[in-house]
Amino acid sequence: MPEHRLPSFNTMKTDLDLLVPLKRHFGFTSFRPLQEEIIRDALAGRDVFALLPTGGGKSLCFQLPALVRPGLTLVVSPLIALMKDQVDALQAAGIAATFLNSSLAVDESRQRLRGLHAGEYRLLYVAPERLMLSGFLEDLPRWNVQLIAVDEAHCISEWGHDFRPEYRQLSALRTLLPGVPFMALTATATDRVRADIVTHLQLQEPRAYVASFNRPNLAYRVLAKQQPYDQLLDFLRERPQDSGIIYCMARKTTERIAANLTEDGVPARPYHAGLTPEERSLHQELFLRDEVRVVCATIAFGMGINKSNVRFVVHYDLPKNIEGYYQETGRAGRDGLPGECVLLFSPGDVMKQQLFIDEKPSEQEQQVARAQLQQMVHYAETRVCRRAELLRYFSETYPDDNCGACDNCLSPRETFDGTIPAQKLLSCVYRIREKSGFAVGLNHVVEVLTGAESEKVLKWGHNQLSTYGIGTELHRLAWAAIGRELVRLGYLEQSAARFNVLELTTAGLAVLKARTPITLTKPATASAKKARQVGDIACDETLFARLRELRKRLADERDVPAYIIFSDVSLRQMARSYPEDERALAQISGVGERKLREFGAAFMGEIAAHLASNARQVFAEEAVAAPAARPPQRSLGDSARESLRQFRSGKTVDQIAGERGLVVGTISAHLTECIEHGEVLDLDRLLTADEQKMIAAAFERCGWGNIGGAVEYCGGALDYGKFRIYRAALNRRTVAEKA
Repeated sequence: MPEHRLPSFNTMKTDLDLLVPLKRHFGFTSFRPLQEEIIRDALAGRDVFALLPTGGGKSLCFQLPALVRPGLTLVVSPLIALMKDQVDALQAAGIAATFLNSSLAVDESRQRLRGLHAGEYRLLYVAPERLMLSGFLEDLPRWNVQLIAVDEAHCISEWGHDFRPEYRQLSALRTLLPGVPFMALTATATDRVRADIVTHLQLQEPRAYVASFNRPNLAYRVLAKQQPYDQLLDFLRERPQDSGIIYCMARKTTERIAANLTEDGVPARPYHAGLTPEERSLHQELFLRDEVRVVCATIAFGMGINKSNVRFVVHYDLPKNIEGYYQETGRAGRDGLPGECVLLFSPGDVMKQQLFIDEKPSEQEQQVARAQLQQMVHYAETRVCRRAELLRYFSETYPDDNCGACDNCLSPRETFDGTIPAQKLLSCVYRIREKSGFAVGLNHVVEVLTGAESEKVLKWGHNQLSTYGIGTELHRLAWAAIGRELVRLGYLEQSAARFNVLELTTAGLAVLKARTPITLTKPATASAKKARQVGDIACDETLFARLRELRKRLADERDVPAYIIFSDVSLRQMARSYPEDERALAQISGVGERKLREFGAAFMGEIAAHLASNARQVFAEEAVAAPAARPPQRSLGDSARESLRQFRSGKTVDQIAGERGLVVGTISAHLTECIEHGEVLDLDRLLTADEQKMIAAAFERCGWGNIGGAVEYCGGALDYGKFRIYRAALNRRTVAEKA
């Protein structure tokens, strides 16, 4: 036990079989990546930092420990709606949980406080503002708190996208509850924000877990914004059964779009900070309960949506930064089924955002905002894989050349010979610097190119330059797009610290002098090929519709959102395998003991009624053939090289993990990376013959790309790392045989 842990607090054996309570309470037979390691560290009394993507199962990391040991788990959560949502789901699974916040009447709060004093609850959700009240702090030591879980931990950092000053006070709990372990959880955080979280929460020798930011079931598209409402309406009419979120820049826009959609037959409601708390609560509740299909929300106002069956997220306007965009798109497909993420992009939206930035009070705020906007525009205009661009922002490399689930990979953007316009723009930047001795921003360069008679152009004599007016053949927005692409290509550099002024780089000066040919990209079109559906479950769609109706009726009777009864994944699995007895129904993902007792008879009855008048459908399994392995990457990371060196010295994966102070999953990931880079490893040292047979059978059953399904098919007997190692080894073997 680390020195900062006091022996009076409960720690538990790390060899506890966690799969039993996982299935009993939550209905799952295996963990998602890193969940088990995080849970075991929490039970051992260690501080933990966990960065898991939206939909990656963060909540389970503190919910399961609360169920396998006595005492209270305190969950700090910033959003009232999210607290209620999670508590409803826990109570539906038979778990004693509650929340305290300003939405409760005085009598209800007192009743819950009495329950806390009596030890009736295993989890308590509370906002930081309520938590830090003096009276509340006096009660905490009496409630046998065993774990403090700080959800949405990025709120503690001023560099995060949703800074909450109240989070900075949480470190005071270290003194109040000495020895109680902290668990900090977030779905999105840069390296700088991660360091802030560890520092301000005073995490002590924390075990840090950073999962992949990749959401393979999400498809990404950027469409040219042309008659956006019509584009949106066409998109929604193509998906008559799906629900989703539309993000807008302005409150008036959310209200206008919601009203227009409702008139056009798509039930929708607005959601923004200008509504009363009662209105926001009502609109969100209607959305959660599938009474309305669409919520139109402002980008600036976080919704805290925990709805698992959001099938699409549309950004009607340009987001301010990548981090917010990633988190907002992450609200689609939380159940693992396909989700679509569409951004309507117009260069005009860039100008609007820049105007907002100019109104910020401090120069530092403006610099940060400009840099963030520049990254967002780069994402919108890039011609490379959008998934790779998103992951690169979070310091993660996407290993494949083509993700098959974004517009740029499915329908590569057209290019053109942009040598002449590039020469004009680069030359203009050069001439301005030569004449004035200082650099200017992109907008000013465009004004010079298009012959504008603005105050600054005339004041600085830039109307006398040889490049003045040589670009009238293109619209100003087109020139701005070319300028941004030249920045991305490395021919220009744009410094946010100096008001986004443009400077020629060494490479830019070289191509200008040599008149080197330059290829540029045509803008995105207004429509795009629909991405493949990753993670979908083929099933009897008629039965699925009947089960959805039954779920809605049961949810309404209990006054909870429909997905709290069962997720879409559970219903689609039922509509695929037709379980007709409790044993078969218990094998469905998400069916735990409490839900089996409470809802099993109703769903089996609905399935039987359907089969009485409909033939049972048979579904083809996914293709088993392994995809061609990707070519080796340019370089192997230092950490992976060290794991490889130790493995080749004869050490086991467990030994390497122990000596390096890392979890087994990380070492497995290192060795998988080595195999993918062409290193030859003895598979028999990594997997026994029986394990190899088991994994092969699971992949044959569930499909080569479905590791999660394969792990679950094996009942969680083997961890994800072994499946990844096996798949990587066979991919390399396939390539070698073809060569």
